[in-house]
Amino acid sequence: MADGVNRFLGDTPGRTIIKLLVVCLIVGFVLAIFGFTPNNIVDNIRYYFLDLWYNGFRALGQVGDYLLLGAIVVIPIFLVLRLFSYRR
Repeated sequence: MADGVNRFLGDTPGRTIIKLLVVCLIVGFVLAIFGFTPNNIVDNIRYYFLDLWYNGFRALGQVGDYLLLGAIVVIPIFLVLRLFSYRR
């Protein structure tokens, strides 16, 4: 079973934890330089999904408007083309 865990982690669990801690420290330092905080990142992710949720439903509500707007242009052109092709 230990071989399966080592294969999954890519190394022994202890060495993998040490590597992850070092990478987390470096990434955290770089993000702190740019002014990111954990709360800032979590809030931005939350706002992103809320905005996507509300705008997605707003876009679905506008499907009828898009359909009508397209029909105003497409249907007359279709009828004119059918009339011209009917005479031949």
